[in-house]
Amino acid sequence: MRPESPDPSDEGRRTEVLRIPAFRLFWTATTIRAFGSSIANVAFQVLIVTVVAATPFQIGILSALGVAPYLFLGFIIGALMDRWNRQRTLVLTSIGRAVVLAAVPILLLLDRLEFWSLAVIMLTLGVLTLFAHSAEQPFVPQIVPRASLVSANARLGQSETVAGTAGPAAGGALLTLVGAPLIFVFEAVIHAVSAILQSRIRVTESAPAPRAAGRHIGHDIAEGMRFTYRHKTLRPLALSVHVWFLGNSIVATVFAVFALRELGMPAWAYGIAVAFGGVGGFLGAIIAPAVGERIGAGRAILIGRSLTVVPWLLLAVAPLSNATNIVLLVVVVSIAQFLFGLAMGIEDANEISYRQAIAPDAIQGRMNATIRTTNRIVFFFGALGAGVLATWLGYSVSLGIAAAVFAVAALVIVFSPLRNARHGEGEPSAR
Repeated sequence: MRPESPDPSDEGRRTEVLRIPAFRLFWTATTIRAFGSSIANVAFQVLIVTVVAATPFQIGILSALGVAPYLFLGFIIGALMDRWNRQRTLVLTSIGRAVVLAAVPILLLLDRLEFWSLAVIMLTLGVLTLFAHSAEQPFVPQIVPRASLVSANARLGQSETVAGTAGPAAGGALLTLVGAPLIFVFEAVIHAVSAILQSRIRVTESAPAPRAAGRHIGHDIAEGMRFTYRHKTLRPLALSVHVWFLGNSIVATVFAVFALRELGMPAWAYGIAVAFGGVGGFLGAIIAPAVGERIGAGRAILIGRSLTVVPWLLLAVAPLSNATNIVLLVVVVSIAQFLFGLAMGIEDANEISYRQAIAPDAIQGRMNATIRTTNRIVFFFGALGAGVLATWLGYSVSLGIAAAVFAVAALVIVFSPLRNARHGEGEPSAR
């Protein structure tokens, strides 16, 4: 693939990515869709509880449907993304999501929205989102120079963080003002606009090499796994992020219950603490390019991994309870969330950019799918185990175990060649 811009001569120097027409269109489409998704998530939660009146078991099923496509289709779709036109995939998935979201207000107006129809909608959106995510990561290196990948991913991370922080509040307000049907009409329009913007990106995608006789998609998937887990720096990167997802599955399952039930934080206080996580993530994404350029990709990722240990260790050992002064409680939990967001902001942009730069284009889809799908398999089973862990050992001990798991993720990098990796070194992407 080769975009009409930027000029290939820019390959060795960092470019302000929003000046690149192709990336500007991609970033705009991604940003408005991120805000829309954050608003839609709130609306879906309200529909599940109020309109569908789902039982706890049904809520669990609906939540699992968001992850299920990765478990069953992640590797396959990743392999397809090395043979399909990625831009066309992005456009079609945006159109598909617009159509699916437009069905929600129709079902609401006809009073036909019930558990099974909502389950079909959630599963369909999950599959379409999986296709879109599988196309996005290998597409970015084709519309920006290698030297600007960290900046590009940092911009995308900033948008995701702001959307994740402001979107739920906006969703709650819009839900009150205009109601669920109009919100989903708005969501459908956002995805339609996103499709138009994506279709305007000017990039030429080369056809993949013909598959050799006797080979099938299973061979393609195996090749992607071999490339990922035999590569001297991608292997420790993949193993480290898998371990990180195990730790994250614990905190994602335990933290909200710990804060709201164990510490007795009121909803407004919990909301403030979570918002500080968004602030930290935004700041981390801002400084990520400078950190990666100054100390190298490997050490930037290591800083993020190491910093992740601190907030959960703090919450595990701090003498907090529902009798703690509310101001002190908000301060401590907010600091923990800020540090967690900061760590993710620093490491995400550097990690994704390094993966995009180190892998040839012909295997980008499979390499990303290998890592992303395994991450979600680890998260799925880790979340199930985290519930048992919290029941047996309590919330504080569970958070302490999560901190230890995050420490292991950092140690994987410390004792590997990835520690000294820098952006721009290693095998260049095939273009």
